[in-house]
Amino acid sequence: MYPRQQKRWHVYPTAEDFEIRVVRGILRMAWEAIAIRGAFHIVLAGGKTPEPIYRRLAAARAEAEWSKWHVYWGDEFCLPADDPARNSAVARSVWLDEGLIPGAQIHPIPAELGPQRGAELYAEVVAGVEEFDLVLLGLGTDGHTASLFPGRDWGADPDSPDVLAVTDAPGACAERVSLSAGRLSRSREVIFLATGFGKFSAVQRWRCGEPLPAAAITPACGVDICVTLEAFDFA
Repeated sequence: MYPRQQKRWHVYPTAEDFEIRVVRGILRMAWEAIAIRGAFHIVLAGGKTPEPIYRRLAAARAEAEWSKWHVYWGDEFCLPADDPARNSAVARSVWLDEGLIPGAQIHPIPAELGPQRGAELYAEVVAGVEEFDLVLLGLGTDGHTASLFPGRDWGADPDSPDVLAVTDAPGACAERVSLSAGRLSRSREVIFLATGFGKFSAVQRWRCGEPLPAAAITPACGVDICVTLEAFDFA
């Protein structure tokens, strides 16, 4: 069984307030990491929720030392590298392809090679990072995060691999590559992002202590869960 998760809830009244506060936090963490360790290693989330966050980061051109950022992803669909449905596509189109961060420091998951080979190669990439500085994660309506789904192996055991080959994910794309719960937990900061009433049920189940995949992310620092009011307390 994975360790008990320490949760800190941050509830924002509007989507705009949510976006502004999250971006400010990311930029602050980046400056602190660079000042202390000379680099900032961030893992990005897929899905629709982070898109406005990435747009605001792109707009903050003068507010970050982009040359010291290193970017990774928590999971990816096994689709062609240029497929717009990939998790990496949104961040690339609205932020990363602008060239703020050196291309050699952007590390997409090679999921186009298939789940097994993609997992093997990405394990080599993340092996060079002892701890991420920040992991951004989403929350699915079923409580999944990255591509860790209920009823499946989340990679939470101490001997689990850092990167999982997922072959039976629900939804349109069954084959994926995902960082394991254990690897996602090796981070100095973890932020979950959840907005909208569609996430209300998953948030409530998580608050009530259900063993959802999101609850398997257990960094020593605990996790920060940033939600809009309608996702947290719908009246």
